Amino acid sequence: MQEKLLEKFKELFGAEGEIRTYFAPGRVNMIGEHTDYNGGHVFPCALTIGTYGVVRKREDNKLRFYSMNFENLGIIESSLDDLKPDPAADWTNYPKGVIWAFGEKGMKITQGMDLLLFGNIPNGSGLSSSASVEVLTGYILKDFYGCDVTNQDIALIGQFSENKFNGVNCGIMDQFAIAMGKKGHAIFLDTATLEYTYAPIELKDAKIVISCSNKKRGLGDSKYNERRAECEKALEEIQQFAGVKSLGELSEEEFEKFKSAIKDEDRVKRARHAVYENQRTIKAVEALKNNDVELFGKLMNESHVSLRDDYEVTGIELDTLAEEAWKVDGVIGSRMTGAGFGGCSVSIVKNDAVDTFIEQVGKAYEEKIGYAADFYVVEIGDGPVRLA
Repeated sequence: MQEKLLEKFKELFGAEGEIRTYFAPGRVNMIGEHTDYNGGHVFPCALTIGTYGVVRKREDNKLRFYSMNFENLGIIESSLDDLKPDPAADWTNYPKGVIWAFGEKGMKITQGMDLLLFGNIPNGSGLSSSASVEVLTGYILKDFYGCDVTNQDIALIGQFSENKFNGVNCGIMDQFAIAMGKKGHAIFLDTATLEYTYAPIELKDAKIVISCSNKKRGLGDSKYNERRAECEKALEEIQQFAGVKSLGELSEEEFEKFKSAIKDEDRVKRARHAVYENQRTIKAVEALKNNDVELFGKLMNESHVSLRDDYEVTGIELDTLAEEAWKVDGVIGSRMTGAGFGGCSVSIVKNDAVDTFIEQVGKAYEEKIGYAADFYVVEIGDGPVRLA
């Protein structure tokens, strides 16, 4: 893989100068969806699939980007003097946004770069290809350009760039999971305080299977920002009666006590999901500590139902993937993962049921939806790294 990328880089940009190769993972969230911007807990892990980058510093301020996933776009040029979002710049708004954000944080980049990317995360899948590119760019600026940042800083700068440069009001989870990934572990993260612990995912006789709906989605033009606004309004209404800073501070009992303060039924449903999903996540991590994978799976299923009925972010594609998964013997738990409106589901499947799962769910999905889903048996990997 690295050889092929290096060869392509030299063909496009020439072979002179110091050329380095990097990798940043994608991520999947096992449970805790739409809780990160509500001050709750999440439980994501980095994957061994992600984004590769081959990069060389330039002596001028030119930025030249090329993606092997979008070869039809060719080399997209920009400049350090022109760091502003531009629809015509397509995917390069993500690395440009990070370079801009480093400057906003007092680390102005004065040398341009030639950057070639290749991602083996399915595009639009909800496995955070955009956050993977952001963390990869941040890690390059740390390692190659000498910026004095930690991996946690890179996550925060990546989120800042997505919020302020790309206009997606995302929480911290995606960038944090990718920047702070640890092989064999998921990250139990309190998004309100950024306190976190690593929890081993020990699935002795089971695998994590990602089912990609192949329905593309764009976060910026989805209802993501609308859901966030609904939760913020519900919080404001509750705050008139309860001294809380976020929905994540409420227990289920407290929510039931204060929910009458919310003046709109849709907002009640959105807030209920945020509160109950946060509590499910806490219970799920506790279940793993007790080696109770069955309970973890049950909580995953409940999470999907809440995302379908209360948060209304699933849609027929993700519902079909989850509901068909539940019918398969050997499926411990299955739910949509990511922002929703397309993307992927994540399932824990017993080893001897994986082939049946892929065949059965794949057949039912194609019959109902009209096109095929893709399936990935994944492993939990580390955070960003320099490869060469």
